[in-house]
Amino acid sequence: MVNRMKVCVITFVIAACLLVPFFGGCAARQKAVSLYVDAVMLNEQKQYDQAVEKLNAAVELNKDFTLSYSLLGEIYRQMQQYEKSADAYEAATVLNPWSFEDYFNLGGVRQVMKKFVLAVKAYVKACELRPDHLQAHINTAQCYYELRDYNRALMYCEQAERINPNHSRVQDLAGEIYEQQKNYEMAIRSYKRSLEVDSNNPDVMVSLAVAYLKTNRNEPAKELLVSALEIQPRNSTAYQYLGYCYLRLENVEKAIDSYSRSIEIDDRDWEAHRGLGVAYILKAINSKDQAEKTQLRERALKQWQVSLDIKPDQPRRERLLKLIEKYSG
Repeated sequence: MVNRMKVCVITFVIAACLLVPFFGGCAARQKAVSLYVDAVMLNEQKQYDQAVEKLNAAVELNKDFTLSYSLLGEIYRQMQQYEKSADAYEAATVLNPWSFEDYFNLGGVRQVMKKFVLAVKAYVKACELRPDHLQAHINTAQCYYELRDYNRALMYCEQAERINPNHSRVQDLAGEIYEQQKNYEMAIRSYKRSLEVDSNNPDVMVSLAVAYLKTNRNEPAKELLVSALEIQPRNSTAYQYLGYCYLRLENVEKAIDSYSRSIEIDDRDWEAHRGLGVAYILKAINSKDQAEKTQLRERALKQWQVSLDIKPDQPRRERLLKLIEKYSG
């Protein structure tokens, strides 16, 4: 990256010197180039504030200095000043509408800011300029996914797959899109292909397990979740889904253990608290000891209340409130 930038600077400086006789205000242009070269060096030394000063001065001298805007965008992004970075990249795209890098970087900054509509606009242009660029298509699909425009997300995901069918993130993202469309068979297919490429990815294992659970394939879901936990023992999400899986398999004791482990890792997991409450109630129903029944009911009520405290607006809230009312008496 640094070497390419240096080559770019040298080329620009030579061109600027050769073209001096043909332009008015050549002294100002030469000064702008000099300031830009200084900014490149300062950026390499991570002296970002000084680099920004040089670039702003260069832009004042030459409003059409595209490279200055591009470098400003890069530096502001490194400084996490994303609004300024986006403004700089956008100015660069206006001056040079054929610049893939500026559109791609503009999309990236907008994506970080969660301004997905604007990010998509930049990424789509980047994809038009470079139809073979894998990451541009993946990022476009991801942004459409965030916007819940699943058809367009899938379209760009399919284009990314044509560029590289063996990229695990492409398959993983396709699985997520299919899942949102409730096309679980296609989601399972995509997650499986992702695991063929990256067989030890616990996140994909969990995603595939969830898709299995949604199609009532509880045993393969359990096996995947156990495998994910062997790779990543502190994966609270895997424990949470394993608890749910054990409930389906009518193994209440293991469900309690799995939910409890999930909460030990992440005590803000409202779904784990809710699931643990269900497991305690099921154990209470099957218990023949009255004292144990009472104790288990109290534990269930406590877990449900914690779940509501963490996420008061959770899905199926009314159903949980009815359960709390039923077992509070």
